[in-house]
Amino acid sequence: MSNTPINLPSDLPSDLPSDRSANPPTEVAQTQAETNAGVARATGVLALGNIASRLLGMAREVTLTNLFGASRATDALYIAIIVPKTLYDLMIAGHVNSAIVPVLSEIVTRQGREALWRVVSVLISLLTALLLALVLLLEFFAPQVVAIISSGADAATQALAVDLLRLTAPMLLFLSLFAVLSGTLFALKAFTWPAFAGAVFNGCIVIATIALTPPPQIMTQIDGGIARWTLARPDDAIRAAALGWLIGALVQLALQIPGLRGAHIRLTLDWRHPAIRRIGLLYAPVMVSLLIDTLVRTFSYNLASQTGPRSISYMNWATTLIQFPQGLVATAISIAILPTLSRQATRFLPSARPSARPSARPGDRPGAARALPHEGREESARQSDERIDEQIEAQVEHARAFKDTLGLGLRLAITLIVPATVGLFVLATPIVALLFEHGAFTPLDTTITALALRLYLFGLPFAAVDLLLVYAFYARQDTITPAVIGLISLCIYLLVAVTLLPTYGLFSLMIADSVKHLVHALIAAVLLARRIGGFGGQRLALTFGKTALAALIMAGLAALATPILTTIIAPTTLLREITLVTVSSGLSVGVFLLLAALLRIEELRWLWRLIRERLGRGAEVNE
Repeated sequence: MSNTPINLPSDLPSDLPSDRSANPPTEVAQTQAETNAGVARATGVLALGNIASRLLGMAREVTLTNLFGASRATDALYIAIIVPKTLYDLMIAGHVNSAIVPVLSEIVTRQGREALWRVVSVLISLLTALLLALVLLLEFFAPQVVAIISSGADAATQALAVDLLRLTAPMLLFLSLFAVLSGTLFALKAFTWPAFAGAVFNGCIVIATIALTPPPQIMTQIDGGIARWTLARPDDAIRAAALGWLIGALVQLALQIPGLRGAHIRLTLDWRHPAIRRIGLLYAPVMVSLLIDTLVRTFSYNLASQTGPRSISYMNWATTLIQFPQGLVATAISIAILPTLSRQATRFLPSARPSARPSARPGDRPGAARALPHEGREESARQSDERIDEQIEAQVEHARAFKDTLGLGLRLAITLIVPATVGLFVLATPIVALLFEHGAFTPLDTTITALALRLYLFGLPFAAVDLLLVYAFYARQDTITPAVIGLISLCIYLLVAVTLLPTYGLFSLMIADSVKHLVHALIAAVLLARRIGGFGGQRLALTFGKTALAALIMAGLAALATPILTTIIAPTTLLREITLVTVSSGLSVGVFLLLAALLRIEELRWLWRLIRERLGRGAEVNE
């Protein structure tokens, strides 16, 4: 592999692995040096916040499984929570990165903070009025909404879900106002308060659930006509967790207020404000993709409710586990690749390409060329041709830089997600047991959740690669193609899920989800490669081959070590689970890193250098 520098901004290491071996740096590389130590520190803060949020999110699920297990109560809770969360994702969350932050950033830069406060005031006022009405509709039509989402659930589960939905519906308003305030802080380059809001949100849920859930009671259950007494909690005890969601949304909203000291926000219902219209226009194409995701989520819950009790809970826990490595990989790529990709794309879009020749001005006679002397016309034409050639050459360099960066991002995603997928597949059962198999969560629940997780894992590498492919379309100002691909993948998902549902039940949804990610990634890769002329397919294949080989050897050793560790560890269940997961995971990581070094997987070494550089920049800023 060549380590020749390529045309990337100076915020990336100069010895970045390249898809070319002979092209020296040009002036294009120097013009892309736009980041500084402050940006490095900001990305570090956001990464820490993301990791803290996901860890506490895992603690939230562990708390729920410990107290309630897989039960009617957890099914009802997840049915209720999905409604305000889905509406928030569809109506507001997509606005933040695609529309709110870009518009507010431009306003504060060009017009100052007073203009910013006026726009924020309009946003908050309009959203409050709209969402208060929507919350009231949810309160009134809660039974109908729950019936749409969970038509296969029993009457008791639906009745409890209706009560929980009415309790958590105001969360939609709190989450939406938080999104506006956090977007405002991002526009002001104040990252700390929003970065850790997710961690605070999940932490509040954990604390409220533990503090407010009543102790278990002696309850009677009829088993085969025989009355048995058991120690359990009534289903409506899950209200404590629902209240925790509501409290968490309110607290994370309040957490943004200290960062907005001095803000002049007042009630203003000016829906004709130009900035509001711009936000709407920017968000419209993105909303199509989010709507498709919403439909997939709704169909998933509806189909899961038809496969038996507790199915929604199993699906939710498996999804939580698979989102953890996916989120960490997305964070790593976002820090290392995505900002650079976006900047490079803007420099070779068709709208920026030069015309072949400067056009004649109105009134010029054919062949007159501004009435210049013959020598002057020739010199002017020669200079014009040189400028056009320079512009074309620069755009070619920018296009190459874009493809190189995209290729690096794809290789980086493969290098990170393949070992994570294989390791999680091998250790699925002990990981689920360690995290969830306590209290009301049974060994049968562990088996079902682990199997669902393994089926989801087949699609995880494609989902990770697809993240970068979709972002590459967005960076090229193409939001239509991802939406069309998403619609196709939705149809594939429904076809596979409905076809396999009678045979495989709940697990048909995991199979369909993996097929959906596979189809989406393949179509996106083919279309993007045609439009930009490829992105290093040979190097991608080489990186995948090396990574897969190292990951498979790692998995084999982990699979051999697990039963050996089980026989020599003390019989205490918790100690066995902790030792199995920590020792097996540590052994797996060590083996993979050793094999990666032997196989010369340069993307890992490059990522480590990048992390050290950015941590060093952050330390310089703190000094």
